[in-house]
Amino acid sequence: MLKDITIGQYYPTGSLLHRLDPRTKIIATFAIIAGLFIGINFISYGLVTLFIFACIFISKIPVRFLVKGLKPLRIIILITFLINIFMTSGEVIYSFGRFNITREGLYLGTFMAIRLALLVIGTSLLTLTTSPITLTDGIESLLKPFKKIGVPAHELAMMMTIALRFIPTLLEETDKIMKAQMARGADFESGNIINRAKGLVPLLVPLFISAFRRADELAMAMEARCYRGGENRTRMKQLNMTGVDFISLSIVGILLILLIYIRIIA
Repeated sequence: MLKDITIGQYYPTGSLLHRLDPRTKIIATFAIIAGLFIGINFISYGLVTLFIFACIFISKIPVRFLVKGLKPLRIIILITFLINIFMTSGEVIYSFGRFNITREGLYLGTFMAIRLALLVIGTSLLTLTTSPITLTDGIESLLKPFKKIGVPAHELAMMMTIALRFIPTLLEETDKIMKAQMARGADFESGNIINRAKGLVPLLVPLFISAFRRADELAMAMEARCYRGGENRTRMKQLNMTGVDFISLSIVGILLILLIYIRIIA
């Protein structure tokens, strides 16, 4: 299940989406996230879904690869769905014991589950189509205007990118530790939720030790290469937004305006 997490991975295909400026993709991702919270009905989410699947088609990334990223979150999506079903008041369509399933709850639960799924797929597209170095340059460029008020743009961009970059590494390390502990008789799958949580203790301790060791090795490697932050730093590839980037941003802008319009008239 850990191998199914797609956030933080890079999937190179050389597609048009991969060649877009990272700033375009970052802005578009935040616009899609905003659009998902602006939308209040299934028409809005239908438009966002069509846009996301159009991006998947352009990126040439297999849909199955993206959808499998939802597997680790299926419990969270299910819990969100159930909470909204049982905790939302309205017209009761089914009742058992002290619990009531309402029409409004069923609608809201489905709505929230779709929102979570689209959020995961939409944000995964950003890292799957943008290399870590390019993503760092894009985030730093967008944060550059805030340096005038003391925001450390380069440091923030570097920390965010390193965090995303090491998600697959830590997941691989977790998988290795789990297999080693299972070979020693550890059980991570049987029992109730409390027993499973207790069973994770032998996993978390070596995982934290491994993470701190990797962080220390990374810091020493950066110091050995005379890394001194973003001051006077040069780049082999300069960021340059082309006409395709502006067209892409225009399409995202039109989608956002449509979502706002639907919310107003709904």
